[in-house]
Amino acid sequence: AWVDPRRGDASFAEVAATWLAQNPAKRASTRTRDEAIVRLYLDPVLGTRRLGSITPADVRALVAGWSRSPRTVKRMYGVLRAIFNYAVNSDLIGRSPCRGIKLPTPQAIDCHVVDGDAPAALAEATGEYRPMVYLGAVLGLRWAECAGLRVGRLDLLRSTLTVAEQLDRDGRTAPPKSAAGRRTLGVPSWLVEMLGEHLARRGLTGADTDALVFVAPDGGPLDYTNWRRRVWQPATKAAGLDGLKFHDLRRASATAMVLDGVDVRTAQARLGHSDPRLTLAVYAQATDEGDQVATDALGARFQPGARHGRAIEAP
Repeated sequence: AWVDPRRGDASFAEVAATWLAQNPAKRASTRTRDEAIVRLYLDPVLGTRRLGSITPADVRALVAGWSRSPRTVKRMYGVLRAIFNYAVNSDLIGRSPCRGIKLPTPQAIDCHVVDGDAPAALAEATGEYRPMVYLGAVLGLRWAECAGLRVGRLDLLRSTLTVAEQLDRDGRTAPPKSAAGRRTLGVPSWLVEMLGEHLARRGLTGADTDALVFVAPDGGPLDYTNWRRRVWQPATKAAGLDGLKFHDLRRASATAMVLDGVDVRTAQARLGHSDPRLTLAVYAQATDEGDQVATDALGARFQPGARHGRAIEAP
């Protein structure tokens, strides 16, 4: 790598600090995470190094020394690579040393499969936050999208809900992460009725467009950590779903759409994904029901002596 003569003395720490300040639109939670990665894991090793002196061997040694989970290592490396890409695009170096780096392979995560009466039992156990369970399971909303939902985004007459904001960890609402995240979804009539009853209990009407649908006991925005400890964990335990994450409801929504034959593009739009591959690869889980359907179909097709109307032809 070579260093631009105008910035030949630039250190990694200086460039990293500039990179952190270059994106004012970055979410507060993401900025806090990236700052922590730079401060705790990158600057202590590379901070005083001249940017152009850092080689792929240095990067490999740094990554190999991170005793963290594969997903955490991938996230930390993503920050390191972004800093060097910024340096290349700024003509500070000619080539990034982040090349040929092998990362540990993340292991598959065992996720809860939420079906049957589980959502109803969980919803009852959450008390006043009961509709949030169904917004996650039926509409596939993220927790932050539920917590940032405003009354004005509900159209109970047309049975629709618009996702236009989400609640950040700092208690402020912000637009969705991508354009695909902003979406309008149809709502089942029974869920419309439940949401209407929830608003009535809170004394809210359609005129309170800016009011949050779900709030903390003091009337302010929900805090995820407090809500998880005070509401979610006791509810999952009471429903026999100890260890369930709110995001598992979103996975359940995607899986149900696959099992019910909803086309991938529609599922993608409802979940707010910018890439349909994410809909299938990340959220659509294999289930006992789906496996049984496949078993019956394949068994019927290849059963010895069975007569089939259509043969399988080689391409």
